[in-house]
Amino acid sequence: MRYISTRGNAPALNFEDVLLTGLASDGGLYVPENLPRFTVEEISSWAGLPYHELAFNVMRPFVAGCIEDDEFKTILKDTYAVFEHPAVAPLRQLDANEWVMELFHGPTLAFKDFALQLLGRLLDAVLQKRGERVVIMGATSGDTGSAAIEGCRASENVDIFILHPHNRVSEVQRRQMTSAISDNIHNIAIEGNFDDCQEMVKASFADQAFLKGTRLVAVNSINWARIMAQIVYYFHAAIQLGGPQRSVSFSVPTGNFGDIFAGYLARNMGLPINQLIVATNRNDILHRFMSGNRYHKDELHPTLSPSMDIMVSSNFERLLFDMHGRNGALVAELMDNFRTTGQLSVEEDRWTETRKLFDSLGVDDEQTCNTIAEVYEATGELLDPHTAIGVTAARACRRDATIPMVTLGTAHPVKFPEAVEKAVPDVKPELPAHMADLFEREERMTVLPNDLKAVQEFVSQHGNKGKPL
Repeated sequence: MRYISTRGNAPALNFEDVLLTGLASDGGLYVPENLPRFTVEEISSWAGLPYHELAFNVMRPFVAGCIEDDEFKTILKDTYAVFEHPAVAPLRQLDANEWVMELFHGPTLAFKDFALQLLGRLLDAVLQKRGERVVIMGATSGDTGSAAIEGCRASENVDIFILHPHNRVSEVQRRQMTSAISDNIHNIAIEGNFDDCQEMVKASFADQAFLKGTRLVAVNSINWARIMAQIVYYFHAAIQLGGPQRSVSFSVPTGNFGDIFAGYLARNMGLPINQLIVATNRNDILHRFMSGNRYHKDELHPTLSPSMDIMVSSNFERLLFDMHGRNGALVAELMDNFRTTGQLSVEEDRWTETRKLFDSLGVDDEQTCNTIAEVYEATGELLDPHTAIGVTAARACRRDATIPMVTLGTAHPVKFPEAVEKAVPDVKPELPAHMADLFEREERMTVLPNDLKAVQEFVSQHGNKGKPL
């Protein structure tokens, strides 16, 4: 399997190199040169498999030639053995033909554990083989940081620097990151918003001279391994609900477009998906594109669903690449114009074709709380605000009630108590046993100004387990 850049001007790489590269040298994102496609018979034969065995079948083509089958099977078994629920991604029924797929049974109670528990193990295997040490630099709006730290903290070959917007993540999210104390873990609170953090990471990948010879590795969803791992649970849900003999639809709370792009790829790999719904909060750049062909930057608004408080969706470029016939030069031109003007639209026929699969909705805080309350009263299920946005969008945008609708349950409600307690005042979500002492744990983080040079200087001084690089 070879991987190519969405901007068409970077060398093709194998999986191992893509894992360690992040952004392509031309500023684009890596995608498979050719997507594997499974037959109805193949997908049908996977019914009843444990999650890790299904994951092997779905992901094997992406790592072929770089990781031996037996090693990959062991990595996957170890990855999903740390999840608290034996089904790994159980489905909970809310109504007739309506489900939530719970993706929060991993170590940090968020869907990102599915990819980052795997990413950490893959990095360990590849770096040990190569005898390399790397620096992980990532930006988080809340969940990616803790999941990356939990997935990579045990690695002897990695230094981890996670940037989050100061005072703009929930207390549980912050403490999950800052209470992980180790010489190779560094939490940086940036005096800015998530997009500022993300831009610093992108700029650092573009010019890595400050590292003095060490290389950066991405843990954000620009890393192909993240997208690859998320494809699996679409197959998992569909097979549970009668696929591939019947179609399934999905509603996906998304800010960076990575999670729903994985669903788009699952469909292109042969899974019969009828509809994909982009569920966003007030920061609705994706909804504005899907509903009106306007991908325009806007002011960032803090909300009760902070993991989606994002102005620019970094994975959207991967969809643009397919929308434009995989023409990297066209995508590069679009992204250059967007960087200059903050605005992007596509030709009407391309947008119309995309809308055949995608619908979208932007949901405000009031409606988010209303949905949390309504679902709790009707079913006893407590939703986090991001999942509630997904359920709201699923119910508003659903095209065909005879087709099963699955909302991706992206986080445990305890991670966002402000929203839950506002919606259901008498209910206080509780931390699971392995996190019961979270609020008593020591915290460690560094607050830095919204300044790229200051951040890069900090990374340079504190890499290599606290020794200057």
